[in-house]
Amino acid sequence: MKAILRCFAFAAALAPLVSAAQDYPTRAVRLMVPFPPGGATDIIGRLVAGKMQDVWGQPVLVENRPGAGTVVGTDYVAKAAPDGHTLGMVVTAYVINPSLRADLPYNTLKDLTGVTQVSVQHLVMAAHPSLPASSIPELIALAKKEPGKLAYATPGSGTAMHLSVELLKTNSGIDLVHVPYKGGAPAQQDVVAGHVPILMDVLYAVQPLIKSGKIKVLALLSPQRARESPQYPVVAEAVPGVSALSIVGIVAPAATPRDLVRKISVDIARAVKSSNLTDRMKQQGMEPVGSMPEEFDALISSEIDKWAKVVKLSGAKVD
Repeated sequence: MKAILRCFAFAAALAPLVSAAQDYPTRAVRLMVPFPPGGATDIIGRLVAGKMQDVWGQPVLVENRPGAGTVVGTDYVAKAAPDGHTLGMVVTAYVINPSLRADLPYNTLKDLTGVTQVSVQHLVMAAHPSLPASSIPELIALAKKEPGKLAYATPGSGTAMHLSVELLKTNSGIDLVHVPYKGGAPAQQDVVAGHVPILMDVLYAVQPLIKSGKIKVLALLSPQRARESPQYPVVAEAVPGVSALSIVGIVAPAATPRDLVRKISVDIARAVKSSNLTDRMKQQGMEPVGSMPEEFDALISSEIDKWAKVVKLSGAKVD
């Protein structure tokens, strides 16, 4: 009899969670993007939000909360109600910050949980056309002639773009000055205007600037040449051991019921892999993924370990 009563009690406790997953979403879903409008992460966030709005039949509202190398927006998600109606976009800064920032207001592995990895994309080191260097070897030579005088712009401190250049500096023995911005769009604007000579950003976000000749490509940071853009060299061809890819994913508050996390993950992953969204993402230079929560959590954990070593090796600091 006690065993039967325990079964009823377990079923009663589980019922609200199952119902929550089945009924989700019951109102508008808020998707936090930790960058200003117009940048790379904002673009992909709006692509996903538009598709999920169609799937869920509820508004999916993109909210831009930039600041502190994505910490401001991510902290908002970590402290949100764990009901699936507040989700957050994360990029590689999410797995770098635990080793780079001692004052994180949340615990990445305890306060948040992975929902799905949306995509992976290439990072590019580009420059204003006036820079007297058009390749990584030429940039290294120029930087050694003028140590501490060349500056590079990124979408923010602690991003994959920032740490990738710090790794290049360490491995090549050059000194470049970091100029962090609150997002990719303002960084791009200042490089195009000639205020900062070098830009590190996501390839798909700057493709229009490359095609129009407003900036020139020095190299990609990918481990090998991109299948879609084989004309671009990679940094590792000149400086072995220097490579990185940018990841984009979605997270939720850790206390969100697992059945609900899985439903959201399945819905978004299915959408990411659908032909129309896949095509649109590929047109933007993204490689769609659409992983399950356990897969994304495992990637998050391994990436935290990987970037901790880079932070230690490079001695990178938050500007």
